[in-house]
Amino acid sequence: MRESPRNPLAQLFRWVFQRKLPLESETSIFILVNVLDFAMTWWMLMHREMGLGNFYESNPVARYFLNHWGVKGLIYFKMAVVAFVCVIAQIVATRREASARFLLLVGTAVVGAVVIYSLRLFLQHVR
Repeated sequence: MRESPRNPLAQLFRWVFQRKLPLESETSIFILVNVLDFAMTWWMLMHREMGLGNFYESNPVARYFLNHWGVKGLIYFKMAVVAFVCVIAQIVATRREASARFLLLVGTAVVGAVVIYSLRLFLQHVR
C-alpha cells in the first residue's frame, strides 16, 4: 500500500533522504581523505605492534581514545569528528555555500597533508 501524500512522516522522510545535498562532491572527498587518514594510522600502529617502527598517535585527543578503548575507540572518535564537520558544513551551506565549500576544502587539504606526512614517515622508518 502506498502512503498518503499528506502523511507528515512520509513527507519528512522524502525531504531528508531524497533531496540532493549541497556540496556532495566536496563532502565525499573530505570523507575519503579521512578514511585514508584512519587507514594510515591503523597501518602504522599495526607495524608498531609487530616491532617494525616506533609509531604513535600524535593527536592527544585521539591518543586518549586509542589508549582507553583501542582501535574501535579511535575509529569512533574519528568518525564522530568527520560527521560533525560534515553536518556543520551542510548547515552552513544552507546560508553560505561558499563558506561551507571553503571549510570542506581546507579540512580536506589539512587531513590530506597529514596522510602524505604519515606515508612519508612510514616509508622513511620501515626501510
